[in-house]
Amino acid sequence: MPDFFAFACELSVAARRETLRDLSTTLGLENKNPGGPFDPVSNADRGAERAMRELIVEAFPDHGILGEEFDDRAGTSVYQWSLDPIDGTRSFISGLPTWTTLIALMENGHPIMGVIDAPYLDELYVGCLDSSWKEVAGARTSLRVSNVRELGEARLATTDPFLFDGDAAAAFKTLYGSVPITRFGHDAYAYARLASGTIDLVVECGLKPHDYHALIPVVRGATGVFGDWSGGTDFSAGQVIAAATRELYEAAVEIMRAAASSVPPPKDGD
Repeated sequence: MPDFFAFACELSVAARRETLRDLSTTLGLENKNPGGPFDPVSNADRGAERAMRELIVEAFPDHGILGEEFDDRAGTSVYQWSLDPIDGTRSFISGLPTWTTLIALMENGHPIMGVIDAPYLDELYVGCLDSSWKEVAGARTSLRVSNVRELGEARLATTDPFLFDGDAAAAFKTLYGSVPITRFGHDAYAYARLASGTIDLVVECGLKPHDYHALIPVVRGATGVFGDWSGGTDFSAGQVIAAATRELYEAAVEIMRAAASSVPPPKDGD
């Protein structure tokens, strides 16, 4: 695992070289979802994923690769790498600082190590087995979630409240009205802050595997809870709740559970 962690750091450095080269660039900008909600991809997305893929193929030719921008690469090992070169491309092309690169190591389909790298902020968040930590300028700090157990004390985050529709929108409105603070627009960075203890609850819909694979070890390694809207761990519908404590998670599930079955799973391009 230490060797894999060192390699994951190499991947994040390679991705940073691509993404930090032209901050907020719109070069090669395309909409991957024509006719639907705007889903942008830029040359920086493609370049960062391509750079990480090349390193993986060279170092671990038997490992599989699951990426956002290119076709999956089958492997012969029990290990796969899940890559999201820029999580928060809308923020990236708007010159906002909280976009991230997500890297996960999977073993037999389960994430065992996750990296949330915030290049512009120079913050690296790592979750591995039963611990999580943050690295800034080579200094490592252990991560632990808050001890908030009640919605009335919770700091809630979601990427965009307008992504919730129908019953899910109504449920999220109830959740929003149950907490004193809600922050929008931080994508995967919100989960890094949950692991750090400054956000207590994140609720999202429409996530794909590359969106959440890296988040799971980071949140759980910081003793947080990461589950679905029904109280389980089936993320195929893209419905995620991350919480600081079991009590807070169950309180959110009680509100979101009724909407779980009414939300279709995410489709390619969403």
